[in-house]
Amino acid sequence: MTDTITTKFTRADFQTDQEVRWCPGCGDYTILAAVQGFMADLGLPKEQIVFVSGIGCSSRFPYYMNTYGVHSIHGRAPAIASGIAVARPDLSVWVVTGDGDGLSIGGNHLIHALRRNMNLKILLFNNQIYGLTKGQYSPTSEKGKRTKSSPAGSPDVPFNPISLALGAEASFVARTIDMDRKHTVDILEKAYEHKGTAFIEIYQNCNVFNDKAFIELTGKETRLENRINLEHGQPVIFGPEGEQAVIMVDGTAKIVPSDSVPAEDILVHDAHDPNPSTAFALSRLSHGPYGPTPVGIFRSAIRSTYEQDVSQQLVDAQEKKGPGDLAQLLRSMGTWKVE
Repeated sequence: MTDTITTKFTRADFQTDQEVRWCPGCGDYTILAAVQGFMADLGLPKEQIVFVSGIGCSSRFPYYMNTYGVHSIHGRAPAIASGIAVARPDLSVWVVTGDGDGLSIGGNHLIHALRRNMNLKILLFNNQIYGLTKGQYSPTSEKGKRTKSSPAGSPDVPFNPISLALGAEASFVARTIDMDRKHTVDILEKAYEHKGTAFIEIYQNCNVFNDKAFIELTGKETRLENRINLEHGQPVIFGPEGEQAVIMVDGTAKIVPSDSVPAEDILVHDAHDPNPSTAFALSRLSHGPYGPTPVGIFRSAIRSTYEQDVSQQLVDAQEKKGPGDLAQLLRSMGTWKVE
């Protein structure tokens, strides 16, 4: 990936001639506008950007981005994007997936991309439902969710995507909301600047099959009391008047009235802490968009990328090269003598 700023673009430069085919009112429209605007401000040549998707409503994304793109197969977008990132480290590689595509059939590919820390940026649109296939419950649907595939209520305990990413050793983990375009762009900027895999969960409203799933975080009457904005270096307080705070008790994050504890006991968010334990504790404050829920960057830690480590292996191998001839060995008709 290159950080070179070369040309001034507008959002229109990243729009294609394809008709955007999502349901009217879908949160995907807002996310698309945010990403297109962000890419324009980034100033990278469009030929240096690749979007890879799997299957689902969100996976239409590459058709609407005037960059290189791959609409791949169900759940395998992280694997395909990993190959691109390793083969072409000069490119900015983005994965667009959904809670069904990325956390069900694609769960294995997702966690390994995160642990390897390749230079990928993964956007997981979480609407807590299967939208493209008309409303079945997904891996993030709440327990008891009544859908066409669970008329008696889902018996499954849902994934917490942020906890999952942190458990997979992701070096950058964040959450934003489709309706908050400014916040989304800020998270995209931080993810782009991060060296390694960046995972962003985006709460995305499906107004047809799961409307107002995130109303507690977006509604005018509820968002101030429920949205916990994580800012590096700042105390974790929230509420209309900052009347609620987060403290740590024996490794567990707890919400208390701000005036019930000394100011020094209130957790100060450290997104750069190499130990993900506190970030994980914050992710457990809510197991979904219900009640007080953190948004922002949970973790942004520095560690070597997969590409860096592989490149170093090649350098080390070259420096330690012995008298053998690898090319001759490979052409030796399959009979090798190892001593």
